[in-house]
Amino acid sequence: MAQARPAGAGSLRAQLEAIIERLPTGSLTLGELLAEIGDEGLLVLSILLTLVFLIPVSIPGVSTVFGAAILLVGISRLSGRPLWVPRRLAARALPADRLRPALTRGMAWVRRLERVSRPHRLPALADGRGMALLNNLAFVFAALLLMAPFGFVPFSNTIPALALLLYAVGFIQRDGGAVLLGHLATIGTVVYFSVLIGGGGLAVQQLWQRVAG
Repeated sequence: MAQARPAGAGSLRAQLEAIIERLPTGSLTLGELLAEIGDEGLLVLSILLTLVFLIPVSIPGVSTVFGAAILLVGISRLSGRPLWVPRRLAARALPADRLRPALTRGMAWVRRLERVSRPHRLPALADGRGMALLNNLAFVFAALLLMAPFGFVPFSNTIPALALLLYAVGFIQRDGGAVLLGHLATIGTVVYFSVLIGGGGLAVQQLWQRVAG
């Protein structure tokens, strides 16, 4: 089941803005970032980690680290166990000075989703044990797509990150409409990556034919 917001917490946007404001200057490790999240919940953490990919900015290595953290969140939800992060991953240093402005700009997506998301919309897509299993598996799959080594290609991180954001908001709000859009974004990512891989393979084949000829 999706985790609810903590009692007495403000809006999702307010929670995320407060976390971003608390980020230290200089650099921080993933473990320190997780400590800053506190008890707000794994889905709030996932939303925060997707924000940096929703704007045209490149921070080397972040997609692997954040994608792995989101993947562990998905596994935690599937297993029903507390989040566990390997020590080596938790010790990865991240450039806080570059993360803060990227996260702040990414908040525009959260503001948009808060305006259009509707709690308990299309409940059949958000409630029930079987649907929860399917949605959490899709969440894990989207995290794997975010980790794919296509960071240099435009939108290769943005589309799966948007899927993860939609899933997380849908789980929190019990909004089946947002979950459905998350599934569509995941399918779009698969199609996009298939085109990239197929086009790359065709280019290599043509290059080989020219060299061999």
